[in-house]
Amino acid sequence: MSDNINLGRRRFLSAAAVTLATAQVALAGPAVAQSGNAKPVSAVKPGAHTSFPVIKQVNAGLLNVGYAEAGPADGPPVILLHGWPYDIHAFVDVAPILASAGFRVIVPHLRGYGTTRFLSSDTLRNGQQGALAVDVIDLMDALRIEKAVVAGFDWGARTADIVAAIWPQRVKALVAVSGYLIGSQQANKAPLPPKAELSWWYQYYFTTERGRAGYEKYTRDFARLIWQTASPKWNFDDATFEHSAASLDNPDHVAISIHNYRWRLSLAEGEAKYDDLEKRLAAFPVISVPSITLEGDANGAPHPDPAAYAKKFSGKYAHRLITGGIGHNLPQEAPQAFAEAVIEVAGY
Repeated sequence: MSDNINLGRRRFLSAAAVTLATAQVALAGPAVAQSGNAKPVSAVKPGAHTSFPVIKQVNAGLLNVGYAEAGPADGPPVILLHGWPYDIHAFVDVAPILASAGFRVIVPHLRGYGTTRFLSSDTLRNGQQGALAVDVIDLMDALRIEKAVVAGFDWGARTADIVAAIWPQRVKALVAVSGYLIGSQQANKAPLPPKAELSWWYQYYFTTERGRAGYEKYTRDFARLIWQTASPKWNFDDATFEHSAASLDNPDHVAISIHNYRWRLSLAEGEAKYDDLEKRLAAFPVISVPSITLEGDANGAPHPDPAAYAKKFSGKYAHRLITGGIGHNLPQEAPQAFAEAVIEVAGY
């Protein structure tokens, strides 16, 4: 689930007293902007689509990446990044909206999910934030995408934030659920108030061998519990859950998940080749590309207050609260709102 930046961690409770309005910086221009040959967005109800018709594969960096693609091949590219423990089906309703608006939509399985596989059995099953961000750049290179809108939630939002902050020349614009999620091992050493620590129970569970074995044995049960607690008002059915849960059968999923959370707490080593990148991220770089951050009004997962991260966006920026009982998996619960944010920010 989403990791708080150091500022968010230190102000987890006090920031709640700051009104949402202080985090809102309006984007200039119309409410819905178009990019290139984008067409007006059409309405869709959550759950209107259940699957992607084709999953493609491409070698990219350390991985053979499985990804869905929709829309015209010459449309402005959009890369949609999912979180944990979800998968590409979080965007199953978003992708058709964007495709119908003229975008080329790429929805990759992150390392450890779906049909994405490591090219070598010797590669460390590394879940650190820098590694996932480099995966996106490698994918863009493999698909010959010079510049794209990047958008995501949970791990995907953090990854999109990093790509936008470190490689702004590759990013047209950004949409990030729960805002600025770039973290560091040093910042994560700071304790939170007890109530906030409680919400991270699974992170501490994963530091133990019992936790690793438990997640391996009960992966689906664990994922369902996270879905329910992170989105307490989302009444997803069994079929919706199973479409995504199948991706967790990836042979590297448990290793990647456990490493991610242990690395955050400095209980697992990263890789030296990412050290310079992690040093840059530990300074919490400002994101300069046009950005929209989103939050659901019923997000039950740990997430920073918008006021804590508003100043981390130096370009055109807006924050939006999506109402109606919307939880952590915002693109699947509110696909229309997510797609409209992508279309709007892509117009600048």
